[in-house]
Amino acid sequence: MKIKNIKYLFAVLAVVQFSCQPQEKNTSTIVDKGSAFDEPFRPQYHFTPSANWMNDPNGMVYYEGEYHLFYQHHPEGNTWGPMHWGHAISKDLVHWEHQPIAIFPDEHGTIFSGSAVADLKNTSGLGTADNPPLVAIFTYHNAEAEKEGKIDFQTQGIAYSVDKGRTWQKYEENPVLKNPGIKDFRDPKVDWIEDGNGGGQWIMSLAVKDKISFYSSPNLIDWTHQSDYNPSWAAYGGVWECPDLFKLKTPEGNDKWVLFVSINPGGPNGGSATQYFIGDFDGKNFKADDEQVKWLDYGADNYAGVTWSNVPKEDGRRLFIGWMSNWLYANQVPTEIWRSANTLPRSLEIFSDKGNYLLASRPVVEIEKIRTSSESLKGKGINISSELAEIELELDSDEFELVLSNDNGEKVTMTKKGNEIFVDRSLSGLTGFSQEFANLHTIPDLGLDLKKLRIFIDRSSLELFFNNGELVITEIVFPESPYTKLTTSGFNETVNIHTLSSAW
Repeated sequence: MKIKNIKYLFAVLAVVQFSCQPQEKNTSTIVDKGSAFDEPFRPQYHFTPSANWMNDPNGMVYYEGEYHLFYQHHPEGNTWGPMHWGHAISKDLVHWEHQPIAIFPDEHGTIFSGSAVADLKNTSGLGTADNPPLVAIFTYHNAEAEKEGKIDFQTQGIAYSVDKGRTWQKYEENPVLKNPGIKDFRDPKVDWIEDGNGGGQWIMSLAVKDKISFYSSPNLIDWTHQSDYNPSWAAYGGVWECPDLFKLKTPEGNDKWVLFVSINPGGPNGGSATQYFIGDFDGKNFKADDEQVKWLDYGADNYAGVTWSNVPKEDGRRLFIGWMSNWLYANQVPTEIWRSANTLPRSLEIFSDKGNYLLASRPVVEIEKIRTSSESLKGKGINISSELAEIELELDSDEFELVLSNDNGEKVTMTKKGNEIFVDRSLSGLTGFSQEFANLHTIPDLGLDLKKLRIFIDRSSLELFFNNGELVITEIVFPESPYTKLTTSGFNETVNIHTLSSAW
């Protein structure tokens, strides 16, 4: 670790030097990748902020060959603080270019989570027919009003861009949706819903305390409340956040609607998690097919994720990315220059199991472009030659054990007994920053016939995809040296390992 510590020192100095310089409004804490992007624990093929704090992904939109990713960002510290929208752009979902901060706080408040759309028909009038705008829809959070004891301190505003998302202008008559007198009134996710007759409307899914409120608009400016969704049987361990509503095809080729709701606390392994509902939406009301609580990811570290809008129909995918952390310890994890990463981008698909519709999260195929070498090894104990790896295994038993470890005694153990899977990261590396981090995680096997497992290892994360994403477990870890050994039982002895390169 000595060489990395030297790099870490240079990275710290780079941020200190940057922070001491006068900042123009249209700049952000972008530091030199050669130093800061190689410090300890910095993921190498997952998105991280160049420097300082990040949480929820926001405003994901595809436009003219580019994937835009915005995110909750505190540019002046590595813990949660006054929120801005950070920004990055990719052409392939793997390699990202950091951009200046896109949206800054103003007299209405700081900039909380939201979404962005390509207003291709210029319904808002904020662009032209030849140059339609990108429109961001976000929550204003007025901290001063909150301190004064008011409850209507969250409203919805919009901003627009006519230069492919490089610069953003706020709408002069913000907010476009005022608060009706509810403390939690936030995280608008907007998409264009066609009516089948050549027309359509904008639909906003909004998190309102312990329910999702649906609003409609012809122009992204004037909004009408349509309905609320909060079934009695859903998970209510904490406040509802970060909704998303979108349509997918079933294996039979029929349309179904999926509704995401992130909650904190109340996840299946404590703290933050995202539940989902599959059902029908008629333009006003959502109705789930069944009364079963379903989780998008059973690990501890996939929260507040939403999907990209405007992905071309010829692509055909619904693309997702989540925040790879948990509010139980997000502010305390042992990183300094940057804090938090995103999950791998994933393609969402409905699959059927015993007549029940469930949602699969499959790693996007673009990840394969960073494979640098592949080998097939045989044995119950094998060596892993790279700290950046993708591992493919096949199960040959209903029960199994898998251990990732290094020579320092650090290890992560995953065991399946009966109908449950247990993930133990109590010895995974640094854990003392939180009393919650070392807790044993329990995951149901969902009654699935588990056959295959795909594992992605980055410097501080493990993502496990059973049956190509039918069951997903995402966990962050902080080993002081890379995991170099894989020991298994209950798996086929042949293991395929792909060495991955840094995406930075």
